[in-house]
Amino acid sequence: MSERIGSTVIENVRPQLDAGRWAVKRVEGESLVVQADIFKEGHDVLVAVVRWRQSAPKPQATEWAEVPMVAKGNDLWEASLPLLSNGRYEYTVEAWPDFFATWVSELKRKVDAGRDVKSELLEGAAMLRGHAERAEKAGAPEHAQRFLEAAKLFDAGMNHRAIAAAMDPTLLQTASAYADRSVSTRHDRVLEVFVDREKARYGSWYEFFPRSAVRDGRTHGTFKDAEKWLPYVRDLGFDVIYLPPVHPIGLKARKGKNNSLTAGPDDVGSPWAIGGPEGGHKAIHPQLGTLEDFARFVKEANAHGIEIAMDLAYQCSPDHPYVKEHPEWFLHRPDGTIKTAENPPKRYEDIVNFDWLGPARDTLWPELKSVVMHWVNLGVRIFRVDNPHTKPMQFWAWMIREVQTERPDIIFLAEAFTRPKVMKALAKLGFQQSYTYFTWRNFKQEMEEYLEEITRPPVSDYMRGNLWPNTPDILPEFLQRSGPAGFRLRAAMAATLSSVWGMYCGYEFCDGTPVAPGKEEYLDSEKYQLKAWNPDEPGNIRDYISRLNGIRQRHRAFQLYDNLRFFPSENEQVMAYLKRTPDGSSQVLVAVSFDPYNAQDSVLHVPLEELGIAPDETYQVHELMTDTRGLWQGPTAHVRLTPEQPASIWAIYRFRRSEQAFDYYE
Repeated sequence: MSERIGSTVIENVRPQLDAGRWAVKRVEGESLVVQADIFKEGHDVLVAVVRWRQSAPKPQATEWAEVPMVAKGNDLWEASLPLLSNGRYEYTVEAWPDFFATWVSELKRKVDAGRDVKSELLEGAAMLRGHAERAEKAGAPEHAQRFLEAAKLFDAGMNHRAIAAAMDPTLLQTASAYADRSVSTRHDRVLEVFVDREKARYGSWYEFFPRSAVRDGRTHGTFKDAEKWLPYVRDLGFDVIYLPPVHPIGLKARKGKNNSLTAGPDDVGSPWAIGGPEGGHKAIHPQLGTLEDFARFVKEANAHGIEIAMDLAYQCSPDHPYVKEHPEWFLHRPDGTIKTAENPPKRYEDIVNFDWLGPARDTLWPELKSVVMHWVNLGVRIFRVDNPHTKPMQFWAWMIREVQTERPDIIFLAEAFTRPKVMKALAKLGFQQSYTYFTWRNFKQEMEEYLEEITRPPVSDYMRGNLWPNTPDILPEFLQRSGPAGFRLRAAMAATLSSVWGMYCGYEFCDGTPVAPGKEEYLDSEKYQLKAWNPDEPGNIRDYISRLNGIRQRHRAFQLYDNLRFFPSENEQVMAYLKRTPDGSSQVLVAVSFDPYNAQDSVLHVPLEELGIAPDETYQVHELMTDTRGLWQGPTAHVRLTPEQPASIWAIYRFRRSEQAFDYYE
């Protein structure tokens, strides 16, 4: 005869991403709130748990643990899992009817109605003997003995002792631990959450080319020269330095200044044309130094509180050793030549691409993973990935999971200036951060709509937008025509809308000269030549950038990603928003202008309810950009923003009465 089966239904388990195909993302120290719709026919008392364990890094996989779920009403159940350490976790939901708890509930109602319950007591006794067997198997003989003693009382018939024992809440609690789970239902898939370290959610990135470290535009810099930049970057408030490729650069089809097809003898070429006689992706450009010099640079940066992010560009110059040693890794034309990279009308004559999905992928993919681990072993834990949308999704899903299984602390930023669904797909399969369309959102409504999309579920469950107002590839039209005011306001937006932002060196000097009208590329781009940067050049906004980053460091609300909430501003040129920690210990309001030319005034409708402030309550605001304070009361406030001060950032302080006086707290 077949065994008894269960009939509990588990539906709509969340969070989950694409029916469990990909892991949702969280950060260590956070909790994962798991919800599910759970029910069954009839009126049985249900019990539900979340089963979970840490599955990576290996070999530290843990045993399954269980967290009880709580019924929230209307068949909704919920539990919260503590995510204490960096790594990959698995979770699922299991539920079952607690027949003894159901029996106790029904028995009480029958007794209260004055009904004879002799037969019901016999049923209870039979159940308790089953509980006793399970308690014995679980190594709890004392609990088994208690169940058997209660069963004897029930067998004796209906009396006060039997009824009292049946209603004993401690018996019910103990019995529930040994319920018959042979009739349980388990969700039909195991879901995953990847728990990143804090740096995946919060960081300020600064990109610069070590080869320009001497700053004269003529002398090729070294890593030792680049070390002298570290205090400068630290004082600007950045905690991540992103380096473009630092590998040998090919000679064949090397690009000249301003992407010229003809390179002179002194042209340094594009760092993204990786590989030459000196080596490939695991080598250092000899003019920059040695691997030992690089390792020292990483160590020195760490001593300044800065992590190094390395460019991961899976492409080769025609001179790359791979081309000769592994021709099977590349696609060849019928005439035997290798096709160069193209994105018509653009053509990259100095770059060839891999045959990603060909028969040699079994050796190609592990080699490319070994490139990552090579630099990880030299102290790199962050990689900015060049053009990931031009490589197969299958490769990234495999490679990122392989790396994370060994080193879950590694962070990948996708340079995914591509179609929205492709950008999101890359985030789903494992990239911790992504470039965004922030760079091209220039008006209030489109900015609010886009930031709401990427900072709220379901998108925020898997994607973190790293906001960049410029890159070496992109000089937006807005910055070309707006002067220092435009650079200030875009930096203020990037630094306060998201918990992760970055800028390319030259931004603080308001470098906004395009290569030609209508082009979003720099004149004399550092991609193709050395640059002479002067940190003391008049008109720079270094102090402004430093103040922004300092505010981010001191106010926890700016270090969280999914806490952005817009509130009304009566001027369409002024955007207003709130960021706060869940416990309200850090609360900040921001107002920023979109107009780099004129002063803008606006009435702000302050979200008092979200701030926990009564309509008639007086509270203090500390304007952090100008270090001024004031008292506000009521649901509206006035702000005036100017090209010199295009953003106001207020920390909110409320008053509380102590035994001695009024104190204020943030």
